[in-house]
Amino acid sequence: MERRAVGATALAVGAVGLGCMPMSWGYAASRRDGEESLRAVHSALDHGTTLLDTADMYGPFTNELLLGRVLKQRRRDAFIATKCGLLAGEQHIVANGRPSYVKRACDASLRRLQTDTIDLYQLHRVDPEIPVEETWGAMAELVAAGKVRALGLCAVGARGDRRTGAALHEETLRQLVRAQQVFPVSCVQAELSVWSAEALDELLPWCTAHGVGFLAAMPLGNGFLTGTLTPGQGFEPDDLRARHPRFTADMMAANQPIVAGLRRVAHRHGATPAQIALAWTLAQGPGVVPIPGTRSAQRPAENAAAAGLTLTAADLAEIAAGPRAWGSWE
Repeated sequence: MERRAVGATALAVGAVGLGCMPMSWGYAASRRDGEESLRAVHSALDHGTTLLDTADMYGPFTNELLLGRVLKQRRRDAFIATKCGLLAGEQHIVANGRPSYVKRACDASLRRLQTDTIDLYQLHRVDPEIPVEETWGAMAELVAAGKVRALGLCAVGARGDRRTGAALHEETLRQLVRAQQVFPVSCVQAELSVWSAEALDELLPWCTAHGVGFLAAMPLGNGFLTGTLTPGQGFEPDDLRARHPRFTADMMAANQPIVAGLRRVAHRHGATPAQIALAWTLAQGPGVVPIPGTRSAQRPAENAAAAGLTLTAADLAEIAAGPRAWGSWE
């Protein structure tokens, strides 16, 4: 698989990463299968994917524990990216950017992941009560201590922040500039997909201009762009999509032309809609690494193959001209 650099660092990863969140959090718990998830991670590594994206809050904690079982055997095959800064409670999520907490969280993640070093440590959310410079400074100390190799920032606002799309990216840019003055930002993680492309306006250009890598979260639109979801199918109550306006029956029906367009392009390439969606994301710049999430052992091979697809100018124009559905996670 093609390799891509994580920002201006000497760290290189497979062009398509693996988002591990669905294995432990965010989607229906009744469909989680630890052994299937382990097979998915091994399959991803077998097919050239190296970047495994997780977070301490996924589970919470169980996602890192699961990956630790793989890393114990295959640490040299993997580039581990995890996150700190969010606490998952029974009723809500709270940001915590206190330097003392960040340092404790890193040590705990290292234990769960069964590794001595985290390749990319990301601030999951900026704490509105703590200046980002203080949090970032504590994370920089982790690099100096040899516990972390590079630092990244996720494009998410504080709890209760209702800004979305361009407004949220503007806030992320402000945070990036402030953090960059303390210690180099190697990577930014934000949503980017065929149907959610606001990052192309300012955020990705800023990253490109400053040598900062970009992890494209939700490149398959939380499953919608795969073409496997049908309007009105319903989601279990603990699935994030059950309460998101993009996934109402009416909106899913209205957005079927997006999937139909991907299918047309896929037919020309002998590919799947998911592969075309990932190839589109890869085409947005050499520093972009999509991290499609899955808990199926069958998907990593399909996703990895997308790195071998080259979309033509006509393909990209057809996709760009297609309908868009704009929304945001709340």
